[in-house]
Amino acid sequence: MPAARSPRRARRPPAGGRNEANAAAAGVRSSKPSSRQGFLRNLNLSPGLLRRGMNLWPPFRGAGIRVTRVSADYREVDVTLKLGLLNRNYFGTHFGGSLYAMTDPFPALMMFRNLGSDYVVWDKAGAIRYVKPGRGTVHARMRLDPRAVERARDATANGGKHEPTFTVHVVDGEGGIVAIVEKTLHIRRLPEGRRASGASPTRRKAA
Repeated sequence: MPAARSPRRARRPPAGGRNEANAAAAGVRSSKPSSRQGFLRNLNLSPGLLRRGMNLWPPFRGAGIRVTRVSADYREVDVTLKLGLLNRNYFGTHFGGSLYAMTDPFPALMMFRNLGSDYVVWDKAGAIRYVKPGRGTVHARMRLDPRAVERARDATANGGKHEPTFTVHVVDGEGGIVAIVEKTLHIRRLPEGRRASGASPTRRKAA
């Protein structure tokens, strides 16, 4: 007769795990940064190092996207995309996905770097409208108005969310609009117990 097995003890979830599991089951994204997100958000990169890192990033490098400038306050980013034999579409013009990709991470990154690590900034939605075929080298010049940063601080001061939309024009060498990109961000301030101690945006030299 086989020996009776002792009943297994149920594993107790780690602190906060039960709430996070319930939130996940309900389809609610936690505002607490994950370890994967934290790896990048906690790196205090200089504008120059960020620019060089983005230019070596395989999705950008493979598409021919190049970050040419990041300002010291992270409020200005310039990006170019040069048309080549390996990144053009069937019709010999810029691939639409590359036009979107050259603007994709920067509104959220610029806002986060200005707000500081006490905030969570996500991309919530994005859209692109193609105006005309892109040929040659195209440019995206992204600018973050200081007033937009202050509006985000005010709107989230009491725990609320803020979801602004930013518009970026992708233009050709003559200044003609090739595409219009709209990015909607989701911004929240972390609960007091999760905030960094006295963290504030770092000012560095432009690159």
